[in-house]
Amino acid sequence: MAYKRQFYPGDSVPAKNRRRYMDPKQSLKKLRDIPMDDVVRIMGHRDVGSEYKSIHPPLEEGKEPDCPIRALVTPIEGAKKGDRVRYVQFTDSVYFAPISPYQRAWMYLSRYRGIDTGTLSGRQIIEMRERDLEKLAKEMIDNETFDPALTGIRGATVHGHACRLDEHGLMFDAWQRYVWDDKLKQVVYVKDQVALPLDKRIPVGKPAKTEDLKKRTTIFRVDGVDMRDDKEVTMYGLRIHKLRTLGGYQCYNVKGE
Repeated sequence: MAYKRQFYPGDSVPAKNRRRYMDPKQSLKKLRDIPMDDVVRIMGHRDVGSEYKSIHPPLEEGKEPDCPIRALVTPIEGAKKGDRVRYVQFTDSVYFAPISPYQRAWMYLSRYRGIDTGTLSGRQIIEMRERDLEKLAKEMIDNETFDPALTGIRGATVHGHACRLDEHGLMFDAWQRYVWDDKLKQVVYVKDQVALPLDKRIPVGKPAKTEDLKKRTTIFRVDGVDMRDDKEVTMYGLRIHKLRTLGGYQCYNVKGE
């Protein structure tokens, strides 16, 4: 029998969204089209139109010794060119953001090659060769896993994911990298991800309605879909958590669980 890849258990909306975001065969819905030059400005690693900086010669010019693994692995474009490694970091609100940091890691590792990623409570960093990272960042900003109000692009001072939303529904940002524009009636970035002022305001769209967010989110909440309401998720997820806790502190109680 051919192996069928599994992603996540459950029949609830958050469980189905987790599976969909992780599955590389599923195309994520595109909700906006932010120009690549503006994505580069928000990331802040290089000036628009400048050459990519490199950390080693292009692979075809190198003189690396023969390696069977290297012969098996096709390098991503940035590795071929010798690009330096850069990063982008997303912060996701607990208030029904489309995705949360841990699911971002699952999604990145399932969908992309040549990446390194790390998870903290409200943020998810991804490191990659620069030209490949810019393409990934644009895809993540354009698609349904991004919401202008509840997803922030923050390279420093990222706290605020669990704070109350402001009067426009925006997640708190101590550096106010993005603000509500009354004239455009949408969210605009006025600073790059490390809070350096931009030379132009970059619109990223209107916040989604709560009803729409609850259909797209991967987050379980008691005021949305409670994890305990999904029997399959509870059977596996909570059981694993329980056994891990008992195994660490009361291993004599694990028998029979």
